Amino acid sequence: DMKTDLNLLLECLKYQMDCPASQKEALVTIYSICQQNSEASEYFREIGGLMFINDLAKSSVHCIVKEAALFTLGIIIESNVYCQQTLCTSALFEDLILFLINKDSGVNLKRMSVYVILVLVSNNSNGQTYVRDTGCIGLLLQLFRTTLSTSEMNLSDESTNQCYQLWSSVCSTLCACVNNPQNEDNQNICCSVFPYAKEWLESCTEPEIVRPICSFVGLTVANNPYVQKYFVSVGGLDTLAKVLVKLMHDSCMSDASTKLAVVVTKTLDACIANDTAMGVVLTKYHTVSELLKLLSKDTLDTGEKISIILTIGHCTEVCEENQCELLQNNGLPLMIQVLTESQDEELNKAATFVLQNCKQMSKLTVNALKHRHDFHKELDVQVRKKSLQDYWKKAEEILHRINLIEKERDEERMQGRLFVGRSSEANTEVSKYHEVNPDDPKTYVERTHKELHCPQLTSESDDQVLAPSVNTFPLKNEIVNTTDPVNASARQSGQSNIPCSVNELQTDSVLQSHSKNEKTACVK
Repeated sequence: DMKTDLNLLLECLKYQMDCPASQKEALVTIYSICQQNSEASEYFREIGGLMFINDLAKSSVHCIVKEAALFTLGIIIESNVYCQQTLCTSALFEDLILFLINKDSGVNLKRMSVYVILVLVSNNSNGQTYVRDTGCIGLLLQLFRTTLSTSEMNLSDESTNQCYQLWSSVCSTLCACVNNPQNEDNQNICCSVFPYAKEWLESCTEPEIVRPICSFVGLTVANNPYVQKYFVSVGGLDTLAKVLVKLMHDSCMSDASTKLAVVVTKTLDACIANDTAMGVVLTKYHTVSELLKLLSKDTLDTGEKISIILTIGHCTEVCEENQCELLQNNGLPLMIQVLTESQDEELNKAATFVLQNCKQMSKLTVNALKHRHDFHKELDVQVRKKSLQDYWKKAEEILHRINLIEKERDEERMQGRLFVGRSSEANTEVSKYHEVNPDDPKTYVERTHKELHCPQLTSESDDQVLAPSVNTFPLKNEIVNTTDPVNASARQSGQSNIPCSVNELQTDSVLQSHSKNEKTACVK
């Protein structure tokens, strides 16, 4: 029945040349029979139907017949490899170029022409060669640059939507030109539009734009170090990292953003897979931490997790900054968790890859952290040393004041007939300072109401550095602790009449002892 129908339909095409509507109807029926049916497509080729439709597409003056004929050719070529080989000629590529450059060709006719190019080059190294040698690939790149504008993203508009469909088909065709099998020559040509792809990503993060561009970029840079370096040089890797950050922010509210972030992640991985040293570009965007956040999403399938972990592995393979970021964000326990909980062999291999990087980076990371620690320690010492110099300067001023005040107090005591004995009796007499009558209004009020806020200094006795702090010492009921209780008592009494301000009096180390020599009341 299938063979009979195809024979009748072919006859209808031949005898309805003056009726484009009938021809279009016949073509629609033919491609519905041959779609995904290799046997039917092969039979139609054997009875000459394939070449007749090819000629019809070129000779018909009716646009609807041209469009239907091209679409039918594409369906048959896609369904049967022998049909693809039959039509894969430079002549057909040149005919398709004419359709694309003809000013009278509508957007839909151009889209059908691009579709035929797509099926001719898919999984076909000969088609990839023809598309390059005939200059067809250059025309596709031109369409990539000019078909759609960043300001025309209202896909609900019919005209804009048709342009978008053409642009999307061009992206798919360019992907087939460079991949499966990989074609380095075509990759080197296609990378010329990377600056335009970068502009698209910078201006729009809608899935309709990001997905086609990421597919195109990912396949164009795949296993091609030259193209990868060029993409990085034009800022493409930076742009992808920024898009990932934005999508991760949006993923908190949308699962679609999470899925799109995985697409961007795969593209990032393709850009650095062959030269992981380029992963250093990603450090300023904290890409590793963003990938770890993405990996924690519950909506990911196994394949998506594998892609994310492999990207983390390539980021951390040789870059110390990314390695440190992995450790600081608990990446190591997460990899171990994946390895212990998953039964998928590929997922386990990916996690093992990251763990091997962790093993290799242990010495490097330790050295890096030690270097940073030493640097900050040296910086801290310098800052603290400068602070201590300021404190000692202040301490010298305070000591000078204390000497003057004690000298004045000695004179007052002499006038009040307080006897101070010779050096052999000094300690005994000093202890009498503690016996000053607390009921004396002047002394009692000054002791009770005066509070001292003091920066602590460095003790010369043990070189202990005490961090600057502000403490409050009520002098009514407390005695400043020193190694000499007699001296402490003397200072408690002596300080009752010493006027001091915030941060001017040091309590632990400025006044250590009361010398037996009357000329020296205290020492540093």
